Amino acid sequence: MTTSKRFDSMFEKLAARHEGAFVPFATVCHPTEELSFAILKTMIESGADGLELGIPFSDPCADGLIIQHANRRALKNGSTTDRCFAVIRRLRDTFPELPISLLVYANLVVARGIDRFYADAAAAGVDAILVPDVPVQMQEGVHDFRGPALRHGINPVLIAPPNATDETLAAIASECEGYTYVLSRFGITGTENEFGRHPDEFRKLKELKAPHTLLGFGISTPEHVKEALKIGADGAIVGSALVRIIEENVANPEKMLSLIAAKVKSYKDATRPD
Repeated sequence: MTTSKRFDSMFEKLAARHEGAFVPFATVCHPTEELSFAILKTMIESGADGLELGIPFSDPCADGLIIQHANRRALKNGSTTDRCFAVIRRLRDTFPELPISLLVYANLVVARGIDRFYADAAAAGVDAILVPDVPVQMQEGVHDFRGPALRHGINPVLIAPPNATDETLAAIASECEGYTYVLSRFGITGTENEFGRHPDEFRKLKELKAPHTLLGFGISTPEHVKEALKIGADGAIVGSALVRIIEENVANPEKMLSLIAAKVKSYKDATRPD
């Protein structure tokens, strides 16, 4: 099956306008299933070019405290993988051209059955899936993630870490589709540390003809988004700074949505030419 082209189309349209991509991250079903849909709809209507969505998990090893708390709150409020897929299906029905990516830990995929997980994700309207705790060297090992992804038309997204060897970058460029998730620094997600700067890695990935690059981890301000584009990224992902707004305003959804709208607009504005 041909894999989804929504991310490819997004980058093509943005390049024609000389813009970078802004892709917010959010935990699905956080704080609740219904409010989650309203949050994601607000992000899209405020300028998000695509979405990266996390499915709540009890041990999100790549995430800092802000997103860990979001996972726990969503699970406490009844989140399940099925409910997350239901939210995504509503988004797909409402925004048929929007690129949607999942960040999901391997345990959730394997527990459901790898092939079934990718089939259900595709049916919900997911374009791409990143399994952050499965590096490129393990994509086709004992548990085959890449095969089911391609079989169901899903882009297999891979992470390019700051210390990747040339051999690893070549493998990522060859096996990755949709976009390449470039880590700005070591560690976990969060707003506590500024992102790193690795322009040489972007140059190598472009030479290897890797999919377009989105820089993530530690990006929390519009200035960070501008800097990400300046050093060679095709776009930026912001997660913790937005999830924090949700956490701080759980009791006041109207204020929460207003603050998210303004924040997303400021990030998107940073991707446009001065």
